[in-house]
Amino acid sequence: MTVFYHIYALGLGQVWIAVGLALGYSLSWVYEAPRLRTFSIVSDDAITIPQYLTNRFKSSSRTLQIISAAVFLVAYTIYAASSIKACGTLFNTVTGLDTTIAMYLAALIVISYTFLGGFSAVSWTDFFQGMLVLAAMLIVPIAAGTMLEPGASASIDTQNYWNIFSSWQDIVSGLGWGLGYFGMPHIIIRFMSINTQKELRKSAKIGISWTLIILIFAALVGVIGRMFIGYDEAINNNSLVFVVMTRRIFPAIISGILLSAVLAAAMSTADSQLLAAASAFASDVYRPVFRGNKASNREMLWAGRIVVLAIALIALYIASRPDAGSIMSLVSNAWGVFGSAFGPAILLSLFWKRFTFAGASCGIFTGAIIDIWWLLNMSDTGVYEIIPGFFAGLVVAYVV
Repeated sequence: MTVFYHIYALGLGQVWIAVGLALGYSLSWVYEAPRLRTFSIVSDDAITIPQYLTNRFKSSSRTLQIISAAVFLVAYTIYAASSIKACGTLFNTVTGLDTTIAMYLAALIVISYTFLGGFSAVSWTDFFQGMLVLAAMLIVPIAAGTMLEPGASASIDTQNYWNIFSSWQDIVSGLGWGLGYFGMPHIIIRFMSINTQKELRKSAKIGISWTLIILIFAALVGVIGRMFIGYDEAINNNSLVFVVMTRRIFPAIISGILLSAVLAAAMSTADSQLLAAASAFASDVYRPVFRGNKASNREMLWAGRIVVLAIALIALYIASRPDAGSIMSLVSNAWGVFGSAFGPAILLSLFWKRFTFAGASCGIFTGAIIDIWWLLNMSDTGVYEIIPGFFAGLVVAYVV
């Protein structure tokens, strides 16, 4: 979804984000997923990234688990805030419901089914929500395209909008988005959870095909949306191009169904994030650090639920603040932290036999810190923070 917001506002040069995401997702399925599934089984059936890395090096130290949990909690809270803010914005635009109330309602729904069904509920809801997103992304840009007036592209007041090679920063930053997939916990957990090699191959085909279709049509939404409704600062700031376009094209009942796809995308992202954060905290911090590996399954369940609730409440607070930033900026910030911190460590653990526990710990810490530092101090360079963060983490992990 982030792709069409960037293209709508800034031009076709942002299509490199879609290219980067397509390459990153495909490569992660082809090269990372098979090895990660096998390695996680060998590593005592690890179900989280910190657990996998600790077992991979046969270490009794909890340093890596604590560092990872800290990164998880920070990044997932920001990520969840973006999803909750998207839900609130949609409800406010479509129904007039107060944005803050809508955020609380969306958070309550996501927390409820995550509490009740855990991984199974998240998997099934993600499947149906994904189908809804796919249908909406196919229908809306095609319908809008058929309604464009001849010469609509000329209505865009700058020729630079159509320049796919607008700047080297756009190209490098766009391709850099693909690095995030190698360290994205809620993606990696799914790699670990696949039962058989046969299912892995089938899942890879479905996942890559689905993502490529979504990215192509997301780019079309951005371009056609700019021609169909023109540029509007309010639409851009609140990430409403898809919402406005849908409401102008279709009658109320149909647009309501299609707009629920936006809500579905936000919720499917939020539930995966909350579940991954809860699993990481319960398995990697609560049980080994606070309970000395003596916690029962029921106790672990409730520890995870408390984390889900805590992250959701903090995310609600962030999302409701007027200075929280746009949905796009929140997503890109969380994506950058995850990719920079965990991407290098995961890849080296799978493909380099000499990789060590100390290298993984230092690489994760460095990647996260450099990513955040670049965001705060060097964002005016136009280079997405995941790039310096990822490669700094990679170098430090290798050297240590």
